Amino acid sequence: MQILRRKSWEIPESRVTPEHVFLNRRSFMAAAAGAGVMVAAGPAHAQADPSASLYPAKVNPAFADAGRPVTAEEYNTTFNNYYEFGTSKRIAAAAEKLPIRPWSIVLDGEVEKPMTLGIDDLLKQVTLEDRVYRHRCVEAWSMVVPWSGFPVSKLVEIAKPTSNAKYLRFETFNLPEIAAGQQPGFFGAYPWPYVEGMTMAEAMNDLALMVTGAYGKPVPKSMGAPLRLHLPWKYGFKSIKGIVRVSFTAQRPVSFWEQLQASEYGFWANVNPDVPHPRWSQATEQVLGTDERIPTLLFNGYGEQVAALYAGLEAEKLYM
Repeated sequence: MQILRRKSWEIPESRVTPEHVFLNRRSFMAAAAGAGVMVAAGPAHAQADPSASLYPAKVNPAFADAGRPVTAEEYNTTFNNYYEFGTSKRIAAAAEKLPIRPWSIVLDGEVEKPMTLGIDDLLKQVTLEDRVYRHRCVEAWSMVVPWSGFPVSKLVEIAKPTSNAKYLRFETFNLPEIAAGQQPGFFGAYPWPYVEGMTMAEAMNDLALMVTGAYGKPVPKSMGAPLRLHLPWKYGFKSIKGIVRVSFTAQRPVSFWEQLQASEYGFWANVNPDVPHPRWSQATEQVLGTDERIPTLLFNGYGEQVAALYAGLEAEKLYM
């Protein structure tokens, strides 16, 4: 007798996007890209991106299905926490002010030789792929996104860190003349620029993704263009947007939200339904774009891939 065992993140097929819908969508996007047509999705795509010809990327079959339907593009491009542009989640129009060319990323710290790469020069050194991932916000809502990007491990390979490097410290832009949330009198007292961190072991995990695209095209500014991080087993605030610097360090970075409220937002921030936020439960999540509320899974359903990273760290506040 054949026994079928579902992976930890899988759910019944009745709730997964039908294959013909997914394939038809990709066929349409590929045809549009080949014809030089920009697929419109509101203000987030108003400016042409010189990397547009790289999309859609080839699907990585290991990450072709997140076990839930892909969230409609209009929700993902217009519903975002991006405090650099304000407290509202409707920041897409404000984010359009951010210039994404030229855009440089500094790789420094404990590396053989610090370097600065233009985003398009970086794209020439990597192979993009499509991956469908879950996204779970610490505010107890969730979505599913078809990202394009490359493994964080490839960025590590390019940077060539020394044996002293134990952590990666990510830093976003600091442009108060463009981003209203960074201006004095708004969130000017916040510890800008936004900073996040991860261990080298986390960076080398196959799930960790540097994101450059979404929905078969360059990632919108509202979602973190031109370069952001996505760690699907962690709460969303760990997936920093608008990255301009990655520093390899021997000391654990103190992240933006840790500096503001360490009792509520810790370094690890792994999704755990059994550990509530101090002000709300994490046991369930609202699926964005639907009226459905579903149980939250440990590590957002990716425990088979990442749980071993945290063995021996039980005494730490792993899941805040």
